[in-house]
Amino acid sequence: MPATRPHPQRNPLRQLVRHGACLLATLWLGASGTTLASESTDALENTARAWLKPTLDAQLPQDAELPLRTEVVMGSLDSRLRLAPCAKVEPHLPPGSRLWGRSRIGLRCVDGPRRWNVYIPVTIKAWGPAWVLRRPVDAGATLSQDDAEQVEVDWAAQSSSVLARPDMWVGQQTAFALTPGQAIRENMVRPTKAFAAGDQVRVNGSGTGFSISATGKALTHGLVGQSARIRLPGGRVVTGEVQDDQTVEMAL
Repeated sequence: MPATRPHPQRNPLRQLVRHGACLLATLWLGASGTTLASESTDALENTARAWLKPTLDAQLPQDAELPLRTEVVMGSLDSRLRLAPCAKVEPHLPPGSRLWGRSRIGLRCVDGPRRWNVYIPVTIKAWGPAWVLRRPVDAGATLSQDDAEQVEVDWAAQSSSVLARPDMWVGQQTAFALTPGQAIRENMVRPTKAFAAGDQVRVNGSGTGFSISATGKALTHGLVGQSARIRLPGGRVVTGEVQDDQTVEMAL
């Protein structure tokens, strides 16, 4: 005679799974959970939009000569969400994030019978002038202004900052090989190396009505536009700014 299978409703494992599912639902919904109607979902999204504009304006680079034109693409909440009623909803950014490129806005209940926190995806585009490469450039090459042309790009397409003025990148070396169409950004370039630690370097300095010049030994690598330490004859160590002619300008 075949063994009798236990009734599904009396199966202890099924009862345990069913009990766990009910417990999770209770934790998420709250005792008085309600289904968000489309109007309530719209209201939450409108709250996020109203908060977004002033927050974004305060975050954007402030440069009157290089104004950015923003474009916001906001996602939506899942209409199937079940959330407990809330008297006060607070928009916020997740820790470590910012309104730049792909991001999200948090909406959390701070006054209600059950606290909850949901997120709306948002994409921020910031259009503005930038210098874009005309041709391929090898790694370690020194950039000249003829290598690029100015066009409008989305600054927020990458996290690295756009180098919007030629003086920020002309004369710099490429950190890696670059391709046509790339906007020149901070992570793509590095200062040109003028001399190495241990080299003999000419140090110049000037003040009111006088100037001095001496040769010393570099204690650090010399990168154009950055500080370097030089030991002068007699042992005195001075600091100055590295020039593109491989000298160091010392402030007196």
